[in-house]
Amino acid sequence: MTPSQDVDTVISPDIDPEADGNSETDPLDELPDEVEMSIFDHLEELRQRIFFSLIAVAVGIIGCFFAVKPIVQLLELPAQGVKFLQLAPGEYFFVSLKVAAYTGLILASPLILYQIIQFVLPGLTRRERRLLGPVVLGSSILFAGGLVFAYLLLIPAALKFFISYGADVVEQLWSIDKYFEFVLLLLFSTGLAFQIPIIQLLLGNLNIVSSEKMVSGWRYVIMGAVILGAILTPSTDPFTQSLLAGAVLGLYFGGIGLVKLTGK
Repeated sequence: MTPSQDVDTVISPDIDPEADGNSETDPLDELPDEVEMSIFDHLEELRQRIFFSLIAVAVGIIGCFFAVKPIVQLLELPAQGVKFLQLAPGEYFFVSLKVAAYTGLILASPLILYQIIQFVLPGLTRRERRLLGPVVLGSSILFAGGLVFAYLLLIPAALKFFISYGADVVEQLWSIDKYFEFVLLLLFSTGLAFQIPIIQLLLGNLNIVSSEKMVSGWRYVIMGAVILGAILTPSTDPFTQSLLAGAVLGLYFGGIGLVKLTGK
């Protein structure tokens, strides 16, 4: 062996371009459980996840349908004693189906969320997985908070406006179908509107929008909150729209605080 060959033999193990490249990679941007799957394996897993989710939704809807009467009575409480009419054959039956569907979907949502997480988890980096727990927990709490906010504040405020507005002119006899369209729409639109801080947290931690940019656009946010309040509230009274718009603004600036706490 020549001297040059000796030098190559000694030096070459220390020169590893791949090792140098790996040393510059942030461990948080790596996939901890990278598993290669074919497109057919992905489709099969997706089919199973969807199947289990649909089973959970079906079980939730059927269970809620058999217990729909107390749910309907609970949702009628904000109407403050207004009498409801069934204006067509089977109207209350279809209302019961609608209420059972919404309620069953809520009850099945944890299992649906679990199936979604299990499907996307292998493709998430360590950095993204660190956000998963707080995002799921925060989103669930905020959605439940939106439902409570709508049930205790928005719906009574809107109904009080409508009842008092025509109290001396018309007798308050409402279609049960129209009433539940109003209530269910307001409940779920408010629950979705309460997801604003979660969206901000994701945008901030993915380095898409910084907290400074969120603060700088406060004028557009106020305008958007007013428009959103007008769109999401099925009633036309300004008090209910202002109440929802104020809640949206509070959530937005609270979300900015959360993004700042994460250093973004």
